[in-house]
Amino acid sequence: MKLPDIKTQLPGPRAAALIAVDQAHVSPSYTRDYPLVAEKGEGLWIHDPDGNVFLDFTAGIAVCATGHCHPKVVKAIKHQADRLLHMSGTDFYYTPQIELARKLARLAPGEGSKKVYFGNSGAEAVEAAFKLARWFTKRELNIAFFGAFHGRTMGALSLTASKVIQKKHYNPLIPGITHIPYAYCYRCPYHVSYPECDIECVRWVEDGLFRTTMPPEEVAAIFVEPIQGEGGYIVPPPEFHVRLHQVAKKYGILYVADEVQAGMGRTGKMFAMEHFGVEPDIMALAKGIASGMPLGAMVAKADIMVWEAGSHASTFGGNPVSCSAAMATIELLEAGLMKNAEIQGNYMMTRLREMQKTMECIGDVRGKGLMIGVELVKDRESRKRAPLWRNALIQKAFRKGLLLLGCGENTIRFCPALTVSTEEIEVCLTIFGECLKEVVNEKP
Repeated sequence: MKLPDIKTQLPGPRAAALIAVDQAHVSPSYTRDYPLVAEKGEGLWIHDPDGNVFLDFTAGIAVCATGHCHPKVVKAIKHQADRLLHMSGTDFYYTPQIELARKLARLAPGEGSKKVYFGNSGAEAVEAAFKLARWFTKRELNIAFFGAFHGRTMGALSLTASKVIQKKHYNPLIPGITHIPYAYCYRCPYHVSYPECDIECVRWVEDGLFRTTMPPEEVAAIFVEPIQGEGGYIVPPPEFHVRLHQVAKKYGILYVADEVQAGMGRTGKMFAMEHFGVEPDIMALAKGIASGMPLGAMVAKADIMVWEAGSHASTFGGNPVSCSAAMATIELLEAGLMKNAEIQGNYMMTRLREMQKTMECIGDVRGKGLMIGVELVKDRESRKRAPLWRNALIQKAFRKGLLLLGCGENTIRFCPALTVSTEEIEVCLTIFGECLKEVVNEKP
């Protein structure tokens, strides 16, 4: 069984030297949870410049869906790089972008034809969706959710409600956006319990919000993550999206699914919204779509994407190399990686719930496929958040050679590559369990 291999103190001398240069010349606005310098990647394993080897359960923040440097993806990138690097899909035509658009349009949930807009990132995909919703509906108001993360560009940031630091000093943002509570059943903002609540968080939209402060006929779109990512890997109850979608349709409001983190096979289905049986009007895609190459896509129903030439564009969007990587990625997802995400995700959830029985600090285990969150609490009865324990655990895991990230205030996210094996999950959970016991005993 392959294990992490830590040869030096962290960071090692070569990594430390590079970090010093970074601190002198790179924007300090980036968040670096621990001093990892990634030199080489293969599958779920990352090597740093000092020869240390880490087991990566972050997949570059859910981006490297097929693992680091999957041979099929690398081959597609090299082949395309030899033929054409750039010709701008905004002004000209080229085969990889056309083929990928056709593929995504066919994969998108629901009947009817779809069309695709290409950008470079999730934020750009959300920006495009935001603009298209306004263009199509001619309405100015929008609904988003507390805990949501849609990106950091000004439009996407206006929809985001994850951390106050992301908005500090950037106001005024785009007006007309109302944030409402997400279906966070473990910490219900309405202080009711599922299923007795009858999905109170959706009922309130129509009976409260639309009745008192927000005219529904002026709302362009509801922007919602199928499973909330940055907010804590929160899986809503099965009825949530169904009911919310019904409300949207009743008032001619577009339903925009931000699939940036949850989409592209991560949950065991190509798109997470498929778990809920809802057909969104617009989807935003990125992260896992091209196995690490920069690419974002906005997929919309063809009768909605009717904006005029020049209404929106991107010079680098749909780059041919990135599109080729995306086609190879989708082939791998369909050939077995999506199924592996379902199988290994179920296995990991079962093992985590077994750990939960003996560890009072594990308050909630939730997820779909390989999008799994473990919420840490001081004790299970009070459910008092334990953010310091979560942060300390991530640091300890790094020192032991396991790469993890947090989300929400006190949740650990597990989002490994969809190539993950049962053996790699066991290595991860062994280290995770050790670190958790140490953190609780030390009580930081």
